[in-house]
Amino acid sequence: MQKQDIPLSWAAFQDVNRRRRAIRDFDGQLIPDEQVRALLSEATQAPSSGNLQPYRLHWIRDAGVRARIATACNGQRAASSAPTLVVIEASREIALDTAALQLNFIEGSNDMTERGKNYHRGQMRMFGRVLRLGSWPIWTPLVSIVGLFKPSLSLLPIGHLGSRAWAARNAAFAAQTLMLAASASGIDSCPMEGFSAPKIAQVLGLPRGTVIPVVIALGYRAPEARVDVKWRRPIADVIVEH
Repeated sequence: MQKQDIPLSWAAFQDVNRRRRAIRDFDGQLIPDEQVRALLSEATQAPSSGNLQPYRLHWIRDAGVRARIATACNGQRAASSAPTLVVIEASREIALDTAALQLNFIEGSNDMTERGKNYHRGQMRMFGRVLRLGSWPIWTPLVSIVGLFKPSLSLLPIGHLGSRAWAARNAAFAAQTLMLAASASGIDSCPMEGFSAPKIAQVLGLPRGTVIPVVIALGYRAPEARVDVKWRRPIADVIVEH
């Protein structure tokens, strides 16, 4: 990238970032399939711990399924008015599957150096051990007790609750990337919580142990959609310099 390109890219990002708002009323216009696929593809470029990508993006295309998902979102307007819904699924099992796929890629790659292969082999094996052994339920009460004295350790992917929280955090990177990609292409979005995760899991046939961090509505804002003046905490209150 040339230095003269940086200001233009920065201004474009600021515009995209500030255009992204949580829109709850959509006009019903369909998003072309190829554009939805492009957005979902960009979401997969998000970073993740160990590149384990412990998530799946469920593009709800069937009108009947979409109606059931909207109902499980407890009457949220964004869910019922959006032409496209994306359900984010996250789990330890997806991460383990990804680790196996990544190991196959590493072994078959002709472009990676042996040093690079050794590094990534070690990473995959280390994460594999942590996710397998660390998921035992016995770890959950131990981590809870340790977390009382050292709160930072409560975020480790240890115990069945810790591993699910870890997967959900990583899935959030993909969710944010999806919403920024939508904003860049002129599509609005709304991240939703407050839904019935068990109902959605049942509708989609998700396996036991799955968490659903967020459901994202995509579409074009209706003319009457409420877009209030944006407020954020003062920068001095958010940024701490050391």
